[in-house]
Amino acid sequence: MANNDYIERIQEVILRLLDAESTWVESVHVREAFQGRMLWQGPVEVFTLRNYPKAKRCFAWSYKKVEDSIERFVAVLEIPPVKSAHDAVKLVIAREVRENQKK
Repeated sequence: MANNDYIERIQEVILRLLDAESTWVESVHVREAFQGRMLWQGPVEVFTLRNYPKAKRCFAWSYKKVEDSIERFVAVLEIPPVKSAHDAVKLVIAREVRENQKK
């Protein structure tokens, strides 16, 4: 079970970003590696969304970058091709890789 304070902080982010109330469902541990390098390992929180027309669920988590240690939150809607917590992590990693390639 995830920490209640952590879940509440994520729910506040979901409310601000999506203007949607959410209910925590579960934590799913996700590991994503590429060519032997660990890209993500940790819990992804699953939430149901109330009164949100585009999706019924979202996947959310937070992380800190080494260089500044600021907590950043991620929320990904369960909209194809995203069907699972693992899909959500892969999508975010791919987006970050594309952004870093543009720099």
